[in-house]
Amino acid sequence: MNANVDLTNVVLETDRLIIREWKEIDLEDFYEYAKVDGVGQMAGWKPHTSIQESKTILEMFIKEKHTFALEQKDNHKVIGSLGLEEISFSLNEEYDNFVGREIGYVLSKDYWGRGLMPEAVNRVIKFCFENEKYDYLMCSHSVVNNQSKRVIEKSGFRFVKENMRVTRNGDENIFLYYVLDNPTKMK
Repeated sequence: MNANVDLTNVVLETDRLIIREWKEIDLEDFYEYAKVDGVGQMAGWKPHTSIQESKTILEMFIKEKHTFALEQKDNHKVIGSLGLEEISFSLNEEYDNFVGREIGYVLSKDYWGRGLMPEAVNRVIKFCFENEKYDYLMCSHSVVNNQSKRVIEKSGFRFVKENMRVTRNGDENIFLYYVLDNPTKMK
């Protein structure tokens, strides 16, 4: 079951990041990384072709209130996003009476390989379990996305199943699904 999400006024911090709700002033930073070939495809969407496309999606992020902006502390540039998405399918009957969300994320290609995404994911996991009292979180990646696989493994998720899925850009890919139980709630 999907947990309720409203990230209004939520601000989380790590050593290098401010994890916060999106703002209209983030448009240039968002478009800068979303237009780069290879970034969106890792998350199942095509590179943005115009700043207007990024603006439309940014407005959706602001309205829906379930996607964080990842802002660097040292220069206040937004370099990625991390969403608490609706769960894409039921894991199994065991989870039907529990609440959770599916984590999805993307990071500017300029910042890959620096450990920023595991840092962000682990901080959001802590928020979801300690503050929001979620029972579990899910995460998935396409079989070709080894960077996401490493983030998921570093964050303690366990593999659950493989499933065919059609991405936002219309491609059909095999996705690997993982779950992380809230250790204080799931027994």
